[in-house]
Amino acid sequence: MSHQKNILREEILRISGVNVRKCMKCGKCSASCPSYDEMEFHPHQFVSMVDEGDIEPLLNSESIYRCLSCFACAERCPRGVEPAKLIDAVRVTATRRQGGDRIKPEDIPCMLDDQTPGQLLMTAFRKYKK
Repeated sequence: MSHQKNILREEILRISGVNVRKCMKCGKCSASCPSYDEMEFHPHQFVSMVDEGDIEPLLNSESIYRCLSCFACAERCPRGVEPAKLIDAVRVTATRRQGGDRIKPEDIPCMLDDQTPGQLLMTAFRKYKK
């Protein structure tokens, strides 16, 4: 693994606090993911790719914005690996690289309807703000 890849890997691991070496690659995390069909990379792949230092494709993937942060993946993991925390760390790193916010507050009103839960708004700002 190159020095640059290793630095990025260590940053993601530090931000997330996840021990990717505990993963036994059973796939239960991905099997329980409600966003599975919407994601290019699935929770088990995030864990594996971060472990291998193959993070650039994750940084450029829409999958980091498809994760609902519901932690179903973490609940199902028999080893206590928390893929959602890794996905969040990759999302934070991508946002920092972009130097801006993914969603601006003025863009939100046109995305809402009467059925939009308030929790969704709070999660969106947490996910998409630096």
